[in-house]
Amino acid sequence: MIAHQKNDAGRYLALLGFLWCLCLTYPVLAHAVPMVNDPNGFQSLAWGVALTTRSELEITRAGPHVNEYRLRDSAPSYAGVPVESVRLLSVDQQFARVTIHYQGEDRHKQIMSYLEQQFGSLERVPGQMMRGLNQQYTWRGTDTEINVTYHANTERGFVFIDSRSLAPRFNDHITDSAE
Repeated sequence: MIAHQKNDAGRYLALLGFLWCLCLTYPVLAHAVPMVNDPNGFQSLAWGVALTTRSELEITRAGPHVNEYRLRDSAPSYAGVPVESVRLLSVDQQFARVTIHYQGEDRHKQIMSYLEQQFGSLERVPGQMMRGLNQQYTWRGTDTEINVTYHANTERGFVFIDSRSLAPRFNDHITDSAE
């Protein structure tokens, strides 16, 4: 009987350890913060404009429905912070998404500080993942949604700034064979 109880206790502790590891590696569902100042686009570009008419942009990936652009002749930055890349995407010739990739905890803190100053504090919303290996934050406005994912173990961060009405159209052009 005592050996059986020790075996059950060991299984219980192993299960608890496994669940604890899952909690550390997967972000909790993040609730969106209501956005204070919806930018309705990115910098001086409004959602829906044709990016092909902008001379400061160059196309980096062309497709039949989705095109990707980057700023020509400038180092990528966001909120005055140097980043690895800033990509602007259009769907059916309409500007719909910005993706920003960055590296480093210091840059993450600077970007998060900027986002909170511009779009609202995260502290008032339960469920935001503030610490841990994978952190996730969301601001949702009338026209714009901003999602940040940060992987603390690799210090890699991603910011997605989407048009709430146009970005869902990207899904229309994903084939059934896409992986």
